[in-house]
Amino acid sequence: MHALFDRDPDRVERLFFEPALKGELDAPCRALAQAHKPYRQVDNMELARVAGTVLHGGAVAIARLRPLADFDPTATKAWAQDGKPLLVLDGVGNPHNLGAIARSAAFFGLARIVLANRPDQALPSDAAYRVAEGGLEYVTLFRAPLPAALRALRNAYRIVGTSLNAGSAGIDPPGGRPVALILGNEKTGLDAATLALCDEVVRIHGTGHVQSLNVASAAAILIYLLTGSPSG
Repeated sequence: MHALFDRDPDRVERLFFEPALKGELDAPCRALAQAHKPYRQVDNMELARVAGTVLHGGAVAIARLRPLADFDPTATKAWAQDGKPLLVLDGVGNPHNLGAIARSAAFFGLARIVLANRPDQALPSDAAYRVAEGGLEYVTLFRAPLPAALRALRNAYRIVGTSLNAGSAGIDPPGGRPVALILGNEKTGLDAATLALCDEVVRIHGTGHVQSLNVASAAAILIYLLTGSPSG
């Protein structure tokens, strides 16, 4: 909520909140009043109806979604100059996972996520924004066809895929080029065409008690390994 008002308050159209949060939301309410946009206090039942869930945290902002940015293959070298990893999601279908991955990306200071242009790829939604806890306000989402986008990224990034069948465990320091880390569909993983373009394919080793981690949990671990510590 606060990230939205801090980063892009013009997207907010309406605000609903429980009376207990009135003092905390004074500044957003003043901004909405100046823009002649409505806000009001409501009880918990009404707030759940507006949010479509009881997991609303006491406040609900009705806002326009940020549009997906166009992927420009000629921009990849400029992206890589910050030295930070780039996330590529190849069919991550659950919007909760998209939100959780965006939250981790924002926490570690990653600026961009590329979403595969395929039907099973989750896109920004109410659920994704709710789980991201403000993270989607700090990460720009691009949509691009894979594997074509990977060919463009290879000019500036080391392409690292993830797979349960990979031989390598963990990611070596990136050296000269930052890493473009590709995470695949929750059930089917990375497509064969995507894997064929990877410079390296890795997996996370566990005890073997369960086969794998949730893709959002795996993303957080791998981002940490690539960045070393949270930004700032």
